[in-house]
Amino acid sequence: MIFCGIDEAGRGPLCGPLVVAGVVLNSKILGLNDSKKLTSKKREILYDKIVSDAEYFISFSSNDDIDNHGLSYCLNRSIKEIIKNIKADNYLIDGNTTFGVDGVSYEIKADEKYDEVMASSILAKVSRDRYMIDQAQLYPNYGFEKHKGYGTQAHYEAIYRYGLTAIHRKSFKIKAYL
Repeated sequence: MIFCGIDEAGRGPLCGPLVVAGVVLNSKILGLNDSKKLTSKKREILYDKIVSDAEYFISFSSNDDIDNHGLSYCLNRSIKEIIKNIKADNYLIDGNTTFGVDGVSYEIKADEKYDEVMASSILAKVSRDRYMIDQAQLYPNYGFEKHKGYGTQAHYEAIYRYGLTAIHRKSFKIKAYL
């Protein structure tokens, strides 16, 4: 029985992509956990182990995709891309919905229980973090390398001072933080 775990990173940030990953592990990988419970260094090490010994697919939805179609549409499309690119008997996504995709089940906190979902959590998080670190080179005043586009005080201050960048989600409401 082939089992594919699915998880995402980047639903809540003010900018950057939504990243969804699907993973079928070929063998046991020690040290897996929910990506949020691992250090960035540990995630990077595990990322390399996962991509060298797993079937995987990583889907990116840009800030423009999110603005034009919404998060649910982007998640639905990404899950369908994963199913198209990874053949499995069972697909399980972390959370409380399948975003309308047939043939997928869901479970809250699956990223704490199943190695394949933990692995997909790591691939999604590392891929998104790497993208945001690259974007920090283009937009050095925003501190993306630190907060990865999430709504920190420093990020809000940069928005108020410099305005929105091309990678900001224009459909997201920017709080009056200051």
